[in-house]
Amino acid sequence: MTNELAFYTAEQLLAGYENGDISPVEATKAALDQIAKYDSKLNAFVFVDEEGAMASAEASEARWKKGKPAGLVDGIPTTVKDIMLMKGFATRKGSKLTDPNTPDAVDAPAVERLREQGAVFLGKTTTPEYGWKGVTDSPLSGITRNPWNPEKTPGGSSGGASAACAAGMGVLHTGSDGGGSVRIPAAFTGIFGLKPSFGRVPVWPASAFGTVSHVGPMTRTVADSALMLDVMKGYDSRDWYALQSNDLNYRKMLEGSFQGKKIAYSRTLGYAVVDPEIIAAVDAAVDLFRELGADVEEVDPGFESPLEVFGKLWQGGAYFAMQNVDEKHLALLDPGLQQVVENGSKITLPEYLEATVERAELGAKMRAFHDKYELLLTPSLSVTAFDVGMLAPNQMGDDTANWADWTPFSYPFNLTQQPACSVPCGLSSDGLPIGLQIVGPMHRDDLVLQAAAAFERVSPVKGSRPDLSKLL
Repeated sequence: MTNELAFYTAEQLLAGYENGDISPVEATKAALDQIAKYDSKLNAFVFVDEEGAMASAEASEARWKKGKPAGLVDGIPTTVKDIMLMKGFATRKGSKLTDPNTPDAVDAPAVERLREQGAVFLGKTTTPEYGWKGVTDSPLSGITRNPWNPEKTPGGSSGGASAACAAGMGVLHTGSDGGGSVRIPAAFTGIFGLKPSFGRVPVWPASAFGTVSHVGPMTRTVADSALMLDVMKGYDSRDWYALQSNDLNYRKMLEGSFQGKKIAYSRTLGYAVVDPEIIAAVDAAVDLFRELGADVEEVDPGFESPLEVFGKLWQGGAYFAMQNVDEKHLALLDPGLQQVVENGSKITLPEYLEATVERAELGAKMRAFHDKYELLLTPSLSVTAFDVGMLAPNQMGDDTANWADWTPFSYPFNLTQQPACSVPCGLSSDGLPIGLQIVGPMHRDDLVLQAAAAFERVSPVKGSRPDLSKLL
Protein backbone atom coordinates (compact mmCIF):
# COMPACT_ATOMS: atom_id res chain seq x y z
CA MET A 1 0.00 0.00 0.00
CA THR A 2 2.68 2.49 1.00
CA ASN A 3 4.77 1.92 -2.11
CA GLU A 4 1.79 2.25 -4.45
CA LEU A 5 0.56 5.33 -2.61
CA ALA A 6 3.86 7.00 -3.44
CA PHE A 7 2.93 6.74 -7.13
CA TYR A 8 -0.57 8.18 -6.80
CA THR A 9 -1.21 11.31 -8.81
CA ALA A 10 -2.17 14.57 -7.19
CA GLU A 11 -5.65 14.08 -8.64
CA GLN A 12 -5.97 10.71 -6.92
CA LEU A 13 -4.65 12.02 -3.62
CA LEU A 14 -6.96 15.02 -3.58
CA ALA A 15 -9.97 12.81 -4.28
CA GLY A 16 -8.86 10.51 -1.46
CA TYR A 17 -8.38 13.41 0.94
CA GLU A 18 -11.84 14.70 0.16
CA ASN A 19 -13.62 11.40 0.77
CA GLY A 20 -11.40 10.39 3.67
CA ASP A 21 -9.89 7.27 2.08
CA ILE A 22 -6.37 8.73 2.18
CA SER A 23 -4.74 11.28 4.46
CA PRO A 24 -1.96 13.79 3.70
CA VAL A 25 0.03 12.17 6.51
CA GLU A 26 -0.13 8.77 4.78
CA ALA A 27 0.85 10.28 1.43
CA THR A 28 3.75 12.19 2.94
CA LYS A 29 4.99 9.12 4.80
CA ALA A 30 4.86 7.17 1.55
CA ALA A 31 7.02 9.76 -0.19
CA LEU A 32 9.46 9.93 2.72
CA ASP A 33 9.66 6.13 2.78
CA GLN A 34 10.63 6.16 -0.90
CA ILE A 35 13.32 8.74 -0.18
CA ALA A 36 14.67 6.72 2.74
CA LYS A 37 14.70 3.57 0.64
CA TYR A 38 16.12 4.83 -2.65
CA ASP A 39 17.77 8.21 -2.41
CA SER A 40 21.06 6.82 -1.13
CA LYS A 41 21.31 5.19 -4.59
CA LEU A 42 19.98 8.13 -6.61
CA ASN A 43 21.18 11.25 -4.77
CA ALA A 44 18.18 13.32 -5.87
CA PHE A 45 17.95 15.47 -2.73
CA VAL A 46 20.22 18.15 -1.33
CA PHE A 47 18.33 17.83 1.94
CA VAL A 48 15.09 16.30 3.20
CA ASP A 49 13.00 18.18 5.76
CA GLU A 50 11.22 15.19 7.26
CA GLU A 51 10.15 17.02 10.41
CA GLY A 52 8.79 20.01 8.52
CA ALA A 53 7.04 17.81 5.96
CA MET A 54 5.26 15.77 8.61
CA ALA A 55 4.19 18.89 10.48
CA SER A 56 2.77 20.33 7.25
CA ALA A 57 1.02 17.06 6.46
CA GLU A 58 -0.58 16.93 9.90
CA ALA A 59 -1.81 20.51 9.51
CA SER A 60 -3.19 19.64 6.09
CA GLU A 61 -4.94 16.57 7.46
CA ALA A 62 -6.65 18.73 10.08
CA ARG A 63 -7.86 21.13 7.39
CA TRP A 64 -9.24 18.33 5.24
CA LYS A 65 -11.08 16.83 8.22
CA LYS A 66 -12.79 20.19 8.68
CA GLY A 67 -13.59 20.33 4.97
CA LYS A 68 -11.48 23.47 4.56
CA PRO A 69 -8.38 22.73 2.44
CA ALA A 70 -6.02 25.67 2.01
CA GLY A 71 -5.95 25.46 -1.77
CA LEU A 72 -5.52 23.38 -4.91
CA VAL A 73 -2.53 21.34 -3.71
CA ASP A 74 -3.23 21.03 0.01
CA GLY A 75 -1.37 18.02 1.36
CA ILE A 76 0.45 17.07 -1.85
CA PRO A 77 4.12 16.01 -1.37
CA THR A 78 6.23 18.52 -3.32
CA THR A 79 9.90 19.22 -3.97
CA VAL A 80 11.80 22.42 -4.80
CA LYS A 81 14.80 22.58 -7.12
CA ASP A 82 17.78 23.97 -5.23
CA ILE A 83 18.02 26.94 -7.58
CA MET A 84 14.87 28.49 -6.08
CA LEU A 85 14.53 30.21 -2.74
CA MET A 86 12.74 28.25 -0.03
CA LYS A 87 12.10 30.10 3.20
CA GLY A 88 14.04 28.82 6.18
CA PHE A 89 16.74 26.98 4.22
CA ALA A 90 19.87 28.03 2.35
CA THR A 91 19.78 27.82 -1.44
CA ARG A 92 23.04 26.13 -2.40
CA LYS A 93 22.69 25.97 -6.23
CA GLY A 94 25.07 23.03 -6.32
CA SER A 95 27.95 25.34 -5.46
CA LYS A 96 30.58 25.60 -2.77
CA LEU A 97 30.48 29.35 -3.36
CA THR A 98 27.12 29.58 -1.58
CA ASP A 99 26.72 30.02 2.18
CA PRO A 100 25.11 27.07 3.99
CA ASN A 101 24.53 29.21 7.08
CA THR A 102 22.31 31.87 5.51
CA PRO A 103 18.74 30.58 5.22
CA ASP A 104 16.38 32.27 2.80
CA ALA A 105 14.04 34.79 4.41
CA VAL A 106 11.42 34.45 1.65
CA ASP A 107 10.22 31.99 -0.98
CA ALA A 108 10.65 32.29 -4.72
CA PRO A 109 7.30 33.18 -6.34
CA ALA A 110 6.48 29.62 -7.49
CA VAL A 111 7.39 28.20 -4.08
CA GLU A 112 5.38 30.89 -2.33
CA ARG A 113 2.25 30.03 -4.31
CA LEU A 114 2.60 26.33 -3.75
CA ARG A 115 3.04 26.96 -0.04
CA GLU A 116 0.00 29.26 0.09
CA GLN A 117 -2.13 26.52 -1.45
CA GLY A 118 -1.06 23.87 1.01
CA ALA A 119 1.79 21.97 -0.64
CA VAL A 120 3.84 19.76 1.68
CA PHE A 121 7.52 20.45 0.99
CA LEU A 122 9.72 17.37 1.30
CA GLY A 123 13.01 19.15 0.64
CA LYS A 124 15.18 20.49 -2.16
CA THR A 125 16.44 18.58 -5.19
CA THR A 126 19.88 18.55 -6.75
CA THR A 127 21.16 20.66 -9.63
CA PRO A 128 24.47 21.08 -11.44
CA GLU A 129 26.30 24.18 -10.27
CA TYR A 130 24.07 27.20 -10.97
CA GLY A 131 22.11 24.98 -13.38
CA TRP A 132 24.75 25.40 -16.08
CA LYS A 133 24.48 22.06 -17.93
CA GLY A 134 22.12 19.32 -19.08
CA VAL A 135 23.27 16.64 -16.63
CA THR A 136 23.16 16.71 -12.84
CA ASP A 137 26.39 16.52 -10.89
CA SER A 138 28.12 19.23 -8.91
CA PRO A 139 31.13 19.87 -6.68
CA LEU A 140 28.71 20.29 -3.78
CA SER A 141 26.33 17.35 -4.06
CA GLY A 142 28.07 14.85 -6.33
CA ILE A 143 26.38 12.73 -9.00
CA THR A 144 22.62 12.26 -9.32
CA ARG A 145 21.50 9.05 -11.01
CA ASN A 146 18.64 7.84 -13.18
CA PRO A 147 16.07 5.49 -11.55
CA TRP A 148 15.75 3.52 -14.81
CA ASN A 149 19.48 2.72 -14.71
CA PRO A 150 21.69 4.22 -12.00
CA GLU A 151 24.70 4.12 -14.33
CA LYS A 152 22.91 6.70 -16.51
CA THR A 153 22.26 10.40 -15.96
CA PRO A 154 18.75 11.64 -15.19
CA GLY A 155 19.57 14.71 -17.28
CA GLY A 156 19.70 18.25 -16.00
CA SER A 157 19.71 20.74 -14.80
CA SER A 158 16.51 19.65 -13.01
CA GLY A 159 17.88 16.13 -12.67
CA GLY A 160 17.20 15.80 -8.95
CA ALA A 161 13.56 16.67 -9.59
CA SER A 162 13.24 14.18 -12.44
CA ALA A 163 14.87 11.34 -10.50
CA ALA A 164 12.69 12.04 -7.48
CA CYS A 165 9.56 12.18 -9.62
CA ALA A 166 10.27 8.93 -11.47
CA ALA A 167 11.06 7.13 -8.21
CA GLY A 168 7.89 8.19 -6.37
CA MET A 169 9.79 10.55 -4.06
CA GLY A 170 7.12 13.22 -4.19
CA VAL A 171 4.27 14.06 -6.55
CA LEU A 172 4.82 17.66 -7.66
CA HIS A 173 8.29 18.95 -8.54
CA THR A 174 9.51 22.40 -9.51
CA GLY A 175 12.07 22.70 -12.30
CA SER A 176 13.74 25.46 -14.25
CA ASP A 177 14.59 25.40 -17.94
CA GLY A 178 17.20 27.66 -19.53
CA GLY A 179 18.24 25.39 -22.41
CA GLY A 180 16.16 22.28 -21.83
CA SER A 181 16.57 21.81 -18.09
CA VAL A 182 12.98 20.64 -17.55
CA ARG A 183 12.50 18.78 -20.84
CA ILE A 184 15.89 17.01 -20.92
CA PRO A 185 15.47 15.28 -17.54
CA ALA A 186 11.79 14.62 -18.21
CA ALA A 187 12.72 12.77 -21.40
CA PHE A 188 15.57 10.86 -19.77
CA THR A 189 13.44 9.64 -16.85
CA GLY A 190 10.07 9.03 -18.52
CA ILE A 191 8.07 11.77 -16.82
CA PHE A 192 6.19 14.84 -18.06
CA GLY A 193 7.87 18.24 -18.00
CA LEU A 194 6.58 21.61 -19.21
CA LYS A 195 8.51 24.76 -20.05
CA PRO A 196 5.70 27.33 -20.00
CA SER A 197 5.65 30.49 -22.08
CA PHE A 198 8.27 32.92 -20.81
CA GLY A 199 6.81 34.99 -17.99
CA ARG A 200 3.87 32.65 -17.33
CA VAL A 201 5.44 31.56 -14.03
CA PRO A 202 7.22 34.49 -12.38
CA VAL A 203 10.91 34.13 -11.57
CA TRP A 204 12.76 35.90 -8.77
CA PRO A 205 15.61 36.38 -8.20
CA ALA A 206 16.29 36.63 -11.93
CA SER A 207 18.30 33.84 -13.54
CA ALA A 208 21.94 34.53 -14.32
CA PHE A 209 21.13 33.24 -17.80
CA GLY A 210 18.54 35.95 -18.39
CA THR A 211 15.50 35.69 -20.61
CA VAL A 212 16.07 32.12 -21.78
CA SER A 213 15.21 30.72 -18.34
CA HIS A 214 11.72 29.54 -17.39
CA VAL A 215 10.22 27.86 -14.30
CA GLY A 216 7.90 24.92 -14.89
CA PRO A 217 6.29 21.80 -13.44
CA MET A 218 7.61 18.23 -13.52
CA THR A 219 5.16 15.45 -12.73
CA ARG A 220 4.20 11.90 -13.65
CA THR A 221 1.05 13.01 -15.51
CA VAL A 222 0.00 15.92 -17.69
CA ALA A 223 -2.97 16.70 -15.44
CA ASP A 224 -0.71 17.14 -12.41
CA SER A 225 1.45 19.62 -14.33
CA ALA A 226 -1.66 21.53 -15.38
CA LEU A 227 -2.60 21.67 -11.70
CA MET A 228 0.85 23.01 -10.79
CA LEU A 229 0.65 25.62 -13.53
CA ASP A 230 -2.72 26.77 -12.23
CA VAL A 231 -1.06 27.35 -8.86
CA MET A 232 2.24 28.87 -9.99
CA LYS A 233 1.14 31.14 -12.86
CA GLY A 234 0.33 34.81 -12.66
CA TYR A 235 1.74 38.26 -12.08
CA ASP A 236 4.38 39.01 -9.48
CA SER A 237 5.83 42.51 -9.21
CA ARG A 238 9.28 41.15 -8.38
CA ASP A 239 9.61 39.76 -11.91
CA TRP A 240 9.76 42.51 -14.53
CA TYR A 241 8.88 39.98 -17.23
CA ALA A 242 5.95 38.34 -15.44
CA LEU A 243 2.81 38.07 -17.54
CA GLN A 244 -0.42 39.45 -16.22
CA SER A 245 -2.56 36.90 -14.42
CA ASN A 246 -5.12 35.10 -16.54
CA ASP A 247 -8.31 33.36 -15.52
CA LEU A 248 -7.56 30.19 -17.46
CA ASN A 249 -8.03 26.90 -15.66
CA TYR A 250 -5.50 24.66 -17.36
CA ARG A 251 -6.84 21.54 -15.64
CA LYS A 252 -10.21 22.05 -17.30
CA MET A 253 -8.69 22.65 -20.73
CA LEU A 254 -7.11 19.23 -21.21
CA GLU A 255 -10.00 17.79 -23.19
CA GLY A 256 -10.57 18.70 -26.81
CA SER A 257 -10.69 17.29 -30.32
CA PHE A 258 -7.66 17.28 -32.59
CA GLN A 259 -9.78 16.58 -35.64
CA GLY A 260 -8.42 18.69 -38.47
CA LYS A 261 -5.81 20.53 -36.40
CA LYS A 262 -2.82 21.51 -38.52
CA ILE A 263 0.33 20.09 -36.89
CA ALA A 264 3.92 20.11 -38.13
CA TYR A 265 6.34 17.27 -37.49
CA SER A 266 10.10 17.66 -37.83
CA ARG A 267 12.37 14.68 -37.15
CA THR A 268 15.58 16.75 -37.08
CA LEU A 269 14.65 20.46 -37.28
CA GLY A 270 16.73 20.27 -40.45
CA TYR A 271 20.10 19.84 -38.74
CA ALA A 272 20.07 17.34 -35.84
CA VAL A 273 21.56 13.84 -35.87
CA VAL A 274 19.13 11.58 -34.02
CA ASP A 275 19.31 8.00 -32.71
CA PRO A 276 17.23 5.81 -35.09
CA GLU A 277 15.40 4.21 -32.13
CA ILE A 278 14.23 7.66 -31.08
CA ILE A 279 13.06 8.46 -34.61
CA ALA A 280 11.08 5.21 -34.71
CA ALA A 281 9.38 5.88 -31.36
CA VAL A 282 8.54 9.47 -32.25
CA ASP A 283 7.28 8.46 -35.71
CA ALA A 284 4.89 6.05 -33.98
CA ALA A 285 3.78 8.79 -31.58
CA VAL A 286 3.08 11.14 -34.49
CA ASP A 287 0.99 8.43 -36.16
CA LEU A 288 -1.18 8.41 -33.03
CA PHE A 289 -1.85 12.12 -33.55
CA ARG A 290 -2.99 11.26 -37.07
CA GLU A 291 -5.32 8.64 -35.60
CA LEU A 292 -6.70 11.35 -33.32
CA GLY A 293 -7.69 13.23 -36.46
CA ALA A 294 -4.87 15.75 -36.71
CA ASP A 295 -3.62 16.88 -40.11
CA VAL A 296 0.11 16.24 -39.64
CA GLU A 297 2.60 17.53 -42.19
CA GLU A 298 6.28 16.60 -42.13
CA VAL A 299 8.09 19.92 -42.43
CA ASP A 300 11.11 21.64 -40.88
CA PRO A 301 10.63 25.12 -39.39
CA GLY A 302 13.33 26.47 -41.70
CA PHE A 303 16.15 27.68 -39.47
CA GLU A 304 19.74 26.55 -39.09
CA SER A 305 21.08 25.40 -35.75
CA PRO A 306 21.08 28.37 -33.36
CA LEU A 307 23.68 26.72 -31.11
CA GLU A 308 26.19 29.54 -31.59
CA VAL A 309 23.57 32.15 -30.71
CA PHE A 310 22.54 30.21 -27.63
CA GLY A 311 26.17 29.68 -26.62
CA LYS A 312 26.98 33.37 -26.71
CA LEU A 313 23.98 34.29 -24.59
CA TRP A 314 24.48 31.38 -22.17
CA GLN A 315 28.21 31.85 -21.71
CA GLY A 316 27.83 35.61 -21.55
CA GLY A 317 25.33 35.17 -18.73
CA ALA A 318 27.69 32.86 -16.85
CA TYR A 319 30.53 35.35 -17.14
CA PHE A 320 28.32 38.22 -15.97
CA ALA A 321 27.20 36.19 -12.94
CA MET A 322 30.78 35.37 -11.96
CA GLN A 323 32.62 38.54 -12.99
CA ASN A 324 33.22 39.70 -9.42
CA VAL A 325 34.32 36.32 -8.06
CA ASP A 326 38.04 36.22 -7.27
CA GLU A 327 40.37 33.56 -8.68
CA LYS A 328 40.54 31.65 -5.39
CA HIS A 329 36.78 31.13 -5.34
CA LEU A 330 36.49 30.58 -9.10
CA ALA A 331 38.79 27.59 -8.57
CA LEU A 332 36.03 26.01 -6.47
CA LEU A 333 33.67 25.89 -9.46
CA ASP A 334 32.94 22.85 -11.58
CA PRO A 335 35.84 22.82 -14.10
CA GLY A 336 33.35 22.85 -16.96
CA LEU A 337 31.65 25.93 -15.56
CA GLN A 338 35.04 27.59 -15.14
CA GLN A 339 35.60 27.05 -18.86
CA VAL A 340 32.17 28.47 -19.71
CA VAL A 341 32.92 31.58 -17.64
CA GLU A 342 36.28 31.99 -19.41
CA ASN A 343 34.60 31.57 -22.80
CA GLY A 344 32.04 34.18 -21.81
CA SER A 345 34.75 36.65 -20.88
CA LYS A 346 35.94 36.63 -24.49
CA ILE A 347 32.59 37.49 -26.05
CA THR A 348 32.62 41.07 -27.30
CA LEU A 349 29.70 43.45 -26.95
CA PRO A 350 29.06 43.51 -30.74
CA GLU A 351 29.06 39.69 -30.76
CA TYR A 352 26.59 39.57 -27.88
CA LEU A 353 24.30 42.13 -29.50
CA GLU A 354 24.49 40.31 -32.81
CA ALA A 355 23.34 37.17 -31.01
CA THR A 356 20.34 39.02 -29.56
CA VAL A 357 19.40 40.21 -33.07
CA GLU A 358 19.67 36.68 -34.47
CA ARG A 359 17.57 35.46 -31.55
CA ALA A 360 14.85 37.97 -32.41
CA GLU A 361 14.88 36.82 -36.03
CA LEU A 362 14.44 33.22 -34.87
CA GLY A 363 11.54 34.22 -32.64
CA ALA A 364 9.85 36.05 -35.49
CA LYS A 365 10.35 33.07 -37.82
CA MET A 366 8.67 30.74 -35.34
CA ARG A 367 5.76 33.10 -34.80
CA ALA A 368 5.21 33.15 -38.56
CA PHE A 369 5.53 29.35 -38.63
CA HIS A 370 2.71 29.04 -36.12
CA ASP A 371 0.47 31.18 -38.29
CA LYS A 372 0.14 28.02 -40.39
CA TYR A 373 0.78 25.23 -37.87
CA GLU A 374 -0.90 25.12 -34.48
CA LEU A 375 1.77 22.85 -33.00
CA LEU A 376 5.22 21.50 -33.81
CA LEU A 377 6.17 17.93 -32.87
CA THR A 378 9.81 16.83 -32.56
CA PRO A 379 11.83 14.30 -30.60
CA SER A 380 12.62 15.68 -27.14
CA LEU A 381 16.26 14.65 -27.46
CA SER A 382 18.64 13.16 -30.02
CA VAL A 383 19.92 10.49 -27.60
CA THR A 384 18.72 8.41 -24.68
CA ALA A 385 20.28 8.80 -21.23
CA PHE A 386 24.04 8.35 -21.29
CA ASP A 387 26.56 7.45 -18.59
CA VAL A 388 26.82 9.54 -15.43
CA GLY A 389 29.87 11.74 -14.96
CA MET A 390 29.88 12.87 -18.60
CA LEU A 391 28.90 16.20 -20.11
CA ALA A 392 27.84 14.63 -23.40
CA PRO A 393 27.58 11.18 -25.01
CA ASN A 394 30.92 9.61 -25.99
CA GLN A 395 30.51 10.20 -29.66
CA MET A 396 29.99 13.92 -29.15
CA GLY A 397 33.08 14.61 -27.09
CA ASP A 398 33.25 16.85 -24.07
CA ASP A 399 33.25 20.39 -25.45
CA THR A 400 31.99 22.71 -22.71
CA ALA A 401 31.43 25.50 -25.22
CA ASN A 402 28.94 23.34 -27.13
CA TRP A 403 27.55 21.13 -24.38
CA ALA A 404 24.02 21.62 -25.74
CA ASP A 405 24.86 20.02 -29.11
CA TRP A 406 23.32 16.71 -27.98
CA THR A 407 20.06 18.43 -27.06
CA PRO A 408 19.33 20.16 -30.39
CA PHE A 409 15.55 20.23 -29.93
CA SER A 410 15.37 22.05 -26.61
CA TYR A 411 17.47 25.24 -26.58
CA PRO A 412 15.94 26.80 -29.75
CA PHE A 413 12.65 27.18 -27.91
CA ASN A 414 14.33 28.85 -24.95
CA LEU A 415 15.57 31.43 -27.42
CA THR A 416 12.03 31.87 -28.80
CA GLN A 417 10.42 31.63 -25.32
CA GLN A 418 7.58 29.42 -26.59
CA PRO A 419 5.81 26.83 -24.44
CA ALA A 420 7.20 23.34 -24.98
CA CYS A 421 6.93 20.03 -23.16
CA SER A 422 8.34 16.52 -23.15
CA VAL A 423 5.89 13.65 -22.81
CA PRO A 424 7.00 9.97 -22.64
CA CYS A 425 6.39 8.14 -25.92
CA GLY A 426 8.51 4.99 -25.86
CA LEU A 427 11.35 2.91 -24.49
CA SER A 428 14.64 2.06 -26.19
CA SER A 429 15.83 -1.51 -26.69
CA ASP A 430 17.86 -1.18 -23.48
CA GLY A 431 14.82 0.00 -21.53
CA LEU A 432 15.50 3.75 -21.38
CA PRO A 433 12.73 6.34 -21.83
CA ILE A 434 12.18 8.29 -25.05
CA GLY A 435 10.31 11.59 -25.13
CA LEU A 436 8.14 13.45 -27.64
CA GLN A 437 8.43 17.25 -27.63
CA ILE A 438 5.33 19.35 -28.28
CA VAL A 439 5.96 23.03 -29.06
CA GLY A 440 3.19 25.61 -29.16
CA PRO A 441 2.78 29.23 -30.20
CA MET A 442 3.74 31.85 -27.64
CA HIS A 443 1.21 32.05 -24.77
CA ARG A 444 -0.65 28.88 -25.88
CA ASP A 445 0.34 26.76 -22.89
CA ASP A 446 -3.22 25.45 -22.92
CA LEU A 447 -2.81 23.99 -26.40
CA VAL A 448 0.49 22.29 -25.52
CA LEU A 449 -1.05 20.75 -22.41
CA GLN A 450 -4.15 19.68 -24.33
CA ALA A 451 -2.04 17.95 -26.98
CA ALA A 452 0.11 16.25 -24.35
CA ALA A 453 -2.98 15.02 -22.51
CA ALA A 454 -4.52 13.69 -25.72
CA PHE A 455 -1.34 11.80 -26.52
CA GLU A 456 -0.93 10.56 -22.95
CA ARG A 457 -4.35 8.91 -23.10
CA VAL A 458 -3.26 6.71 -26.03
CA SER A 459 0.48 6.47 -25.30
CA PRO A 460 2.00 2.98 -25.50
CA VAL A 461 4.05 3.74 -22.38
CA LYS A 462 1.34 5.33 -20.26
CA GLY A 463 1.97 4.47 -16.61
CA SER A 464 5.44 3.01 -17.25
CA ARG A 465 7.87 3.42 -14.41
CA PRO A 466 11.34 2.14 -13.49
CA ASP A 467 11.93 -1.13 -11.67
CA LEU A 468 13.27 0.28 -8.41
CA SER A 469 14.06 -3.15 -7.02
CA LYS A 470 17.18 -3.05 -9.19
CA LEU A 471 18.48 -0.20 -7.02
CA LEU A 472 18.52 -2.31 -3.86
